[in-house]
Amino acid sequence: MILFLGGNGAVRCDIATVNAALSLYRGLSRARIFAGMKTITQDSGSTLWTIDPIHTTVAFGVRHLMVTTVHGVFERVTGSVRYNAAVPEASEVRVEIPVESVNTRAPQRDAHLRSADFFDAEHHPVITFQSTTVRSTGGDSLAVTGDLTMRGVTREIVLAVSGLAGVPADFNGQPRTGASATAQVKRSDFGMTFNKVLDAGGLAIADEVSLRIDVSLQKAGVSSAA
Repeated sequence: MILFLGGNGAVRCDIATVNAALSLYRGLSRARIFAGMKTITQDSGSTLWTIDPIHTTVAFGVRHLMVTTVHGVFERVTGSVRYNAAVPEASEVRVEIPVESVNTRAPQRDAHLRSADFFDAEHHPVITFQSTTVRSTGGDSLAVTGDLTMRGVTREIVLAVSGLAGVPADFNGQPRTGASATAQVKRSDFGMTFNKVLDAGGLAIADEVSLRIDVSLQKAGVSSAA
């Protein structure tokens, strides 16, 4: 038995009644929370975009012989972006890159990159990125955290996205949007440890790799055009 003191004296209330009331309140609270989550997921107004591979560049750079940076690209990329400027936290990014499409303008070097010393394209033919969280960093910028998988190894990275822009109609009369994203990764984190020691000291290939993606997005279901 619990005793409450009110303005007109003591009021008695059974403990079972109090527990039942608390359980009902907690249940209602959880219901409101889940209802809110459902609203954000289903009613966020997000638009599904697909990557236009013709107008998208996936590039990387790595220091070579400690004197210069060698650049390369992946010539093929697919993926999708679900985005709503009003609720960026509800956004989602998925990207797939065929390793065979690597191009550094040197066929012998490209073949080496596809080998087991680096990407091991025979056993791990696709690089993937799946976002886990997205947050606004002000203006036209976002921080997109996600899982990058290369060579069978998955590591969390953060893409710094900037330059978000869009046009209501491209040459085909379709809306289009785009942005740039950058990140830094260590190739050793993905099992790529091949290197050579220079006679004068130091390593031939740096561990740090810079990534840059300039992406053009079109609404899902729209074909690419030049």
